[in-house]
Amino acid sequence: MIAKLTGTLDTKNPPAIVVDCHGVGYEVFVPMNTFYNLPELGAKVTLLTHFVVREDAQILYGFANHQEREAFRQLIKISGVGPRTALSILSGMGVPELAQAITLQEAGRLIKVPGIGKKTAERLLLELKGKLGPDIGVVATQASDTQADILQALLALGYSDKEAAAALKALPKDVGVSDGIKLALRALAR
Repeated sequence: MIAKLTGTLDTKNPPAIVVDCHGVGYEVFVPMNTFYNLPELGAKVTLLTHFVVREDAQILYGFANHQEREAFRQLIKISGVGPRTALSILSGMGVPELAQAITLQEAGRLIKVPGIGKKTAERLLLELKGKLGPDIGVVATQASDTQADILQALLALGYSDKEAAAALKALPKDVGVSDGIKLALRALAR
């Protein structure tokens, strides 16, 4: 029903914001990735939206781009995942990180998101497999088993997802697990 809002950013109170559209203030709930990229108060803002109508409420969710909104829509289709949980997932990790976790079938990365337990994470992995990919504009890392093992080792050593993914990209494609871990650790030490 309401697909997009363009107006003046009136209020920021995470995760909610108010967008003033010609005198009408729309309260919009946004993921933290979108929230952090918002302009200052009083500036013009455009958000893609998803309108949820429930028996007791009508709620607008806003997103910075099509990929975020499509990921949100895929998430809320899953049994047991409502709009608030989907917003929490997208606040805890960006769409590329979510797509990578789905592609590599890494439940551990999803469990780190507040409100996501083991069963929900496994359901997400099962139901989203193949759905968060190039069809929504996300280029998920198509990692081999070797790359997945290297990535898991780096995460287990305490490196962040971004650091581990960056180190993984710098590795030769035909590297073995032990050599890959050594090369990645050298790259991260710099």
